[in-house]
Amino acid sequence: MNNFGDNLMLMRKKKKLSQAALGKLIGTSGDVVGRYERGDITPSIEVVAKMADALEVSVDYLIGKTSFLFDKEILDRIEALSRLSEENRAFVFRLLDMVLRDIRAEQAYLK
Repeated sequence: MNNFGDNLMLMRKKKKLSQAALGKLIGTSGDVVGRYERGDITPSIEVVAKMADALEVSVDYLIGKTSFLFDKEILDRIEALSRLSEENRAFVFRLLDMVLRDIRAEQAYLK
């Protein structure tokens, strides 16, 4: 999936928002949201950022640069990690690697 309009519509529907409701959240009308979804017009980067915030996804996901869908909880944790010192970030990564390794081993054992 790499089409902005399709990604926008998919995430809007996933959040159970009408075009009008999303429009209100980003300061425009539902008609304009519909035009973005159809590709009739292209939003500014500022509007795309507002949409991403409202839909709790990354701008990269909306514009099709990545297919990874990071929810707000993951994005908040990534942001918190980026504010850590290099030493503390390395420590968190080591812990995460150990936990992921254990989970993979457990999943392999259960198969």
